[in-house]
Amino acid sequence: MVASSTQTQRAAQSRRTDGSPWAARLAQLDWLLLGSVLLLGVIGCVLVWSATVERDDLTGGDPRAFLLKQGVNLVIGCGLLAVVTGTDHRWVRILAPVGYLLAVVGLVLVLVMGTTVNGSRSWLMIGGLSLQPSELAKLAVVVGMALVVAERTEGRRDPGSTKDVVLMLCVAAVPALLILAQPDLGTMLVLTATVFGVIAASGADRRWLGALAGGGVLVAAGAVLSGFLKQYQIDRFLAFTNPDLDPRGAGYNVEQARIAVGNGGLFGQGLFHGSQTRSGFVPEQHTDFVFTVAGEELGLVGAALIVALLGVVLWRALRIASRADDVFGRIAAAGIACWFGFQAFQNIGMCLGIMPVTGVPLPFVSYGGSSMFAGMLAVGLLENIHLRTLSAPAARLTPAKRVLVRG
Repeated sequence: MVASSTQTQRAAQSRRTDGSPWAARLAQLDWLLLGSVLLLGVIGCVLVWSATVERDDLTGGDPRAFLLKQGVNLVIGCGLLAVVTGTDHRWVRILAPVGYLLAVVGLVLVLVMGTTVNGSRSWLMIGGLSLQPSELAKLAVVVGMALVVAERTEGRRDPGSTKDVVLMLCVAAVPALLILAQPDLGTMLVLTATVFGVIAASGADRRWLGALAGGGVLVAAGAVLSGFLKQYQIDRFLAFTNPDLDPRGAGYNVEQARIAVGNGGLFGQGLFHGSQTRSGFVPEQHTDFVFTVAGEELGLVGAALIVALLGVVLWRALRIASRADDVFGRIAAAGIACWFGFQAFQNIGMCLGIMPVTGVPLPFVSYGGSSMFAGMLAVGLLENIHLRTLSAPAARLTPAKRVLVRG
């Protein structure tokens, strides 16, 4: 009876869209997710513009240079989102290994011919364009791990076995080691949290999760004690507790970021009127510290709006994961939620001085093509999973999931 009701609703929806399959798919999109992402992208364009409008050293005298560049990034990102959303789910799974291999090749090329920025060899320069493969590697790892589990466990009742966890760790290990070699510690932290979340979503035994958490602590301690981390990297991790440890480096960044956010008050100083932003006191303000522009110029209200929109994105991603009718969709959506959630927390936390400065962008808001493209591809995958769940035959769904889909 539930299945019959679901089919009736789908038929009615098809009639409302005049029988057009594309119109039907558009109507079925998760518009709350899509709208939140697009609004974050638009807000990001405005904040990037405000952070660079008086920075002639960056813009070359064109105050709209970064507004136009970020606008182009957003448009290209929307195109990528549309392509992934409209791709048949079977092709998504077929092309997943190709995407993983391309990400690994990109990370290898970075080590061979990459450009060093802020102590990290993370960038590939292609003509006048710059690409950061480690951003795309986050999505590649999530999809690769989800595919490994799906291929092994679909049809079984015991996902998350020891062999599954080992294979997932192997998939994550190759990009992780290449990112660590750059070294890009910020991306490494985000990737580590994402991998932990994917393994948890796969249904792995809690002992595995405890072992991974303990192992991570031991590896971090070993990296510090062995001298693998440079002193400036250690200072970055410690400066958020005491800015005086690195007053000209990360300590300066933290202090200026705190001042900028504190200047905003409840409603902010107004767009293009932030004193710290206009003076250029906050380093990398259009990229890693873009949240400080919101805090200073839009105040607590504007900053809270960004946090709320990110919260909606996470809610919808987790909702899609909980309703997915297949292992691949469930784990991929949960992994994307972990990625976005931890990266947003890390970025906002370092702007507020409660997390170490690690140089990770704020999803959909910070300036940068690589981050925008990776995030939009991930949202496209979420929409793809969502549409597949809605179109899944009722016979393949459990009674509980039929109720969820119907709701």
